[in-house]
Amino acid sequence: MEFDYSLDFKHIDFRSSPELYRVGKGEQGVLLVEPYKSEILPYWRFKTPEIAKESSEKIYELFLNYLEQDDFVGADMARKFLQMGYTRSRRYANHKSGRKYKANPQKAGSEEAEKQARKEVLPLEVDPVKAESAAIFKEKWTLAKTNEKYLQLMKKHRQMYEQAK
Repeated sequence: MEFDYSLDFKHIDFRSSPELYRVGKGEQGVLLVEPYKSEILPYWRFKTPEIAKESSEKIYELFLNYLEQDDFVGADMARKFLQMGYTRSRRYANHKSGRKYKANPQKAGSEEAEKQARKEVLPLEVDPVKAESAAIFKEKWTLAKTNEKYLQLMKKHRQMYEQAK
């Protein structure tokens, strides 16, 4: 189920229209899907391990609450925020600036320029504090993505999508 970026995200309430939601890959759509983005984003922080622990616990609590309501879209969005907590804090753990590449590949003018930009990785500057924050988020993300009820709801959501085609 590829994430559908063509939808009118400013006007869709995915709680009312879950059939429009596509999981996509990784964190796709994490900052687009409402009302979940607005419900989860205020808790998403990773600056220190203490902040990451509090944040990941709150987001995981939201994840479990969405599961209790059989709300797959909400649970998947919470899972994506946990994943993003891991990936972003991991990036800052590896690169103090938070930038992995010398130049932003997404702003390259062509496909070839983008490929070249992705080859120019900045040197690693390991930050053990951010690495600890990443590990905290990774633990909750792993719990979420392997949760039995989450996996059942994902299967049901995919079946609903396939039948609607």
